[in-house]
Amino acid sequence: MRNRLFAIITAGALGCATALPASAMWVASWVAPPHAPLATEGPFGAASYDNVTLSQILRVSEGGNKLRIRFSNRYGAGPLAIGAARVVRIDDAGKEIEGSSRALSFGGTGEAVIPRGAPFASDVVTLDVPSLSRLKVEFYLPKATGPCTCHLTGVDELAVSPPGNFVGKPFTPVSKAQFRAFLAVVEVDSPKALGTIVAFGDSITDGVGATAGANRRWPDILANRLQAAGQRWAVANSAISGNRILSPGMGESALARFDEDVLSLPNVKYLIVFEGVNDIGNRFGVRGPNQPNFPGLDQPEITVEQMIAGYQQIIARAHEKGIKVIGSPIGPYKGASYWSEAGEAARQKINDWILNSGAFDGTTRLDLAFADPADPRQMREGYHMGDHLHGSDAGLKAVGESIDLKLFKRVK
Repeated sequence: MRNRLFAIITAGALGCATALPASAMWVASWVAPPHAPLATEGPFGAASYDNVTLSQILRVSEGGNKLRIRFSNRYGAGPLAIGAARVVRIDDAGKEIEGSSRALSFGGTGEAVIPRGAPFASDVVTLDVPSLSRLKVEFYLPKATGPCTCHLTGVDELAVSPPGNFVGKPFTPVSKAQFRAFLAVVEVDSPKALGTIVAFGDSITDGVGATAGANRRWPDILANRLQAAGQRWAVANSAISGNRILSPGMGESALARFDEDVLSLPNVKYLIVFEGVNDIGNRFGVRGPNQPNFPGLDQPEITVEQMIAGYQQIIARAHEKGIKVIGSPIGPYKGASYWSEAGEAARQKINDWILNSGAFDGTTRLDLAFADPADPRQMREGYHMGDHLHGSDAGLKAVGESIDLKLFKRVK
């Protein structure tokens, strides 16, 4: 009787386990980490919405047969209501692909209230999503949102509807922008994925200078190359324009946001760190009257040793989770508004440590991909957008193509 009872319990437990959906590997196929609203006017001002539908275009890196979408109200002043939402595949011309529309639900219902400060994931939907394919995500915001939990540098289209719920309905936008609103992560369940590679950095990684809607950021180029080589890695661009290793400003510092923007992503195996120019530029550079700091941008008297300690913290926290860390020296920026000889000296010391300390699991020379051979302290002409700091399409392509794909080995 006892053995029979044990067999019944065991069979029941196994039945419950096999009833759950089998997972190949969840990966972060697209990411746009949010930052706090900026208290300023103009293009950096905080958007807010009320009784409108937002439509946002994005491209995934790794494909799969299931997905879920993570929204964020990390910086909201109150709860965020979503009245309806859906995801649909689109072709290169932006037209919806027939049969690919899926309504998004949250705990089985078509509505959600996202608590203040929280992420909120949709239920899993079954949808065949090819690698490097484009998606449109729509959601209705029935109540006033307050200042948006946004990602400033979207480099793709956000469209705002007239008043009302237009989820699944065509509309003529009343306005358009190129940032991400309340949309943080697309996770894909892939039968062939090797894991997630996270690109962690600032505006140079975020895509400032890239052609909008063309997916020409250097992490996009890396994703293209990996897929072409048959290496099924998801590439998650977890950069924020203006970001710094040690200090907040445009987004929380790299150290402060690391858990949410890297460790919370599924199956991260590799981390590429390419960040630090804003720390040394703001610390050692001299800003003129026409180049004020962003509102709320503080700049403590940091040292090279403190910067190195910051990188060491990132490496240690990643290693605790079994993530291998690839470092790149800080890129050249002579000619940029905040360049100085003192900042250049700090860059050289930090870069020497990145290359020669052995602290990283590997290094890649993104700095050299940008650099002018005649003067490696500055970016090559044609490789920046005119400000000697942010990459052009050509510069970002060179950076993405400079990364040795052999760095990324299968990790258990």
